[in-house]
Amino acid sequence: MRAGSTLRLIAAIVLLGVSLWWAHPAKAWEAARTADWTWIGGALLLVAADRTLMAYRSIALLTPILRAERPPVRALLRVFFVSTYLGTFLPGSVGGDAVRTIALNRLNVPVADAFASVFVDRFLGILSNLVMALAGLILARELARDPLVLAGLLGTSAICIAAAALVFSRHAAAAGAGFASRLPGSHASRLTSNALNGLRQYGSERQVMAVVFAASVAVQVLRLLQAYCLGRALGIDLPVSAYFAFIPTILIVILLPLSISGLGTSQLAFVALFSRAGVNSADAFTLSVLFLGLGVVGNLPGGILYAIEPPERSLPA
Repeated sequence: MRAGSTLRLIAAIVLLGVSLWWAHPAKAWEAARTADWTWIGGALLLVAADRTLMAYRSIALLTPILRAERPPVRALLRVFFVSTYLGTFLPGSVGGDAVRTIALNRLNVPVADAFASVFVDRFLGILSNLVMALAGLILARELARDPLVLAGLLGTSAICIAAAALVFSRHAAAAGAGFASRLPGSHASRLTSNALNGLRQYGSERQVMAVVFAASVAVQVLRLLQAYCLGRALGIDLPVSAYFAFIPTILIVILLPLSISGLGTSQLAFVALFSRAGVNSADAFTLSVLFLGLGVVGNLPGGILYAIEPPERSLPA
């Protein structure tokens, strides 16, 4: 595990260096220095909107399975924002999901239910990204021939199919139960079985799943609008349709386990894709840095909550 993290860190540094060299550091700095803060302010407002929708998703998925036993909304909001903040510094998105699962369990949510809600939230978020990326290919069909884009689309599709099978398929549930029964140790077998049963609860909650999926698509739309605002801040004169074509695909590429938190891969993807629309490499690189930075800023409220939280109730770092 440690060797894999080291390799991803090295990959992130190499890819970041290559994309920065490609963009020319002085030109990238000039693009950032002269950015229009009015448009950046608009992007920040959109970040607030997407975090609100994401928080709603996490609470909506707990409501049907916990019902009257659901923890207070204020406590659930704290869990969402703090886990999202801590996830910024943990490997991939899995680290933040693990923190959220543990934190929900500390609120007396059964661990199987906590895991299931976080898993389904992540699944619907990835599925919405995949749907947006496939729709974007209608506007930029040549991207489907790019090996990195194709790998991202195929990998994401495989993840979504497997996740959907665990939630909706009886055959997959039976296979999972058989797998759990063969695990060494009763504790591991019981945990796996309970987690699979937790996921199966959502198979009959299709209305909730549909609403959360719609919210997830709205989050993806907000993200491409954020990129559009940042592009306007840098003076990039492209229509919204260009961002609709590129941003979901870039987010798919970022999901590939090639680096840490998309560092390096996102810069390279922004430069490679936006250059096809005539954007110079310095502006594309700066746009990628601002886009990642916007996500970090959106996670800062969780950092404030974590800082003022009593130590005895703090989430694991």
